[in-house]
Amino acid sequence: MATSKKDQILQLFKQMHVVRPRDAEAAGIAGSYLNALYSRGILERPSRGLYTLPNSEPSEFRSIVEACKLSPNAIVCLLSALRIHDLTTQSPYEVWLAIGERDRKPHMTYPPIRIVRFSGASREYGIEKRKLEGVSVSVYSAAKTVADCFKYRNKIGLDVAIEALRDCRSSRKATIDQIWLAAKVCRMANVMRPYLEATS
Repeated sequence: MATSKKDQILQLFKQMHVVRPRDAEAAGIAGSYLNALYSRGILERPSRGLYTLPNSEPSEFRSIVEACKLSPNAIVCLLSALRIHDLTTQSPYEVWLAIGERDRKPHMTYPPIRIVRFSGASREYGIEKRKLEGVSVSVYSAAKTVADCFKYRNKIGLDVAIEALRDCRSSRKATIDQIWLAAKVCRMANVMRPYLEATS
């Protein structure tokens, strides 16, 4: 293997901490070079199709980054989105991802994921791009995430939704108007009204 190719790949890891063969190919390097470096012990492979440097210091978001690399059309939601927005003290074991009603469910052995199907405006509204470990991921905004937590309160617990709303308001991650608009998009306005009034 030419040293220049190896250097180019190692340069990729300075930009993003988790690399897929398609990332290498986008940089003009055959994706098979990643596997060759893995075979020589230069790279690690935490999951099929994902490569990292052996001594890289993963952030608390590494599993989210890996899940988004393996499912690039999914959107980080609910408990994982709360974590990104720093609106929870919980550190969920699974990565929560939203996909469309007809989208194919991603299959991966690692990291563990929890899939939620969103439809219509609820799927498209409030999507933001965030850079985590040099990787661009799609995540719902703080306001939309709070509304989603109320919508899926039977899955995650009403106490989690209420805490997220309080933290969102106290940290000013979203205005009352932004939360109210998200509540209407998610058809949660009537459910959330008393809690919103209590925090305004």
